[in-house]
Amino acid sequence: MNSRLLTALRSRKMLTLTAALAASCVLSTATWAQAPSTAASTTNSGKVGVINIRQAIVATAEGKVASAELQSQFASRQTELEALNKQINDLRQRLATCEGKCSQEEIARLTTQGQRQAQQLERKQTEYQDDVNAAQGDVVDRIGRKMVDVLDRYARENGIALVLDSSSQNTPILYASNQIDVTQDIIRLYDQNYPVKTGAAPSKPAAQKPAANPPAATPTKP
Repeated sequence: MNSRLLTALRSRKMLTLTAALAASCVLSTATWAQAPSTAASTTNSGKVGVINIRQAIVATAEGKVASAELQSQFASRQTELEALNKQINDLRQRLATCEGKCSQEEIARLTTQGQRQAQQLERKQTEYQDDVNAAQGDVVDRIGRKMVDVLDRYARENGIALVLDSSSQNTPILYASNQIDVTQDIIRLYDQNYPVKTGAAPSKPAAQKPAANPPAATPTKP
């Protein structure tokens, strides 16, 4: 049971955690039964629960601290990408105003410069996103492992035979009553079982609350 969810969590490298991270994540449908041997034969008496695992991980106290840490960690590189993108846009405008006024040599020089900067931006963006994905994967794996245990105990204690992930695109849930949504319960129990130690938050100034889909610099080739 636990290994099934952990496999899904490891494959999900793009959790939304910080304003510097462009996130797009998909979790496989996760099922929990009272025992692994009975997962395939859930009885009609078993209750069903729904959890938004993406929201749960990010909303834990540990997830919020990780979000702030990741935002701080990648802030300078995000700023660098935005600055380089601005340079490319400025160069593009220079080329536009240069048309009919500058020599062919000057236009060729500016064009070559713009192409070089665009290639540099693309390379830096790729490296940046790879590092972001790796850092996010570590956070998801660390919190996800412990959240599986919390959810497993919760399901056993409350007679829940099946839990569906409403944040997964592979789980076509058309309707779910709030009465069977266990997200907030799992967040609360996780924080109780794994409290954040005092002073665990970053020493740097507190970052703003991460956006759902933070902006990423996009190269504009001249």
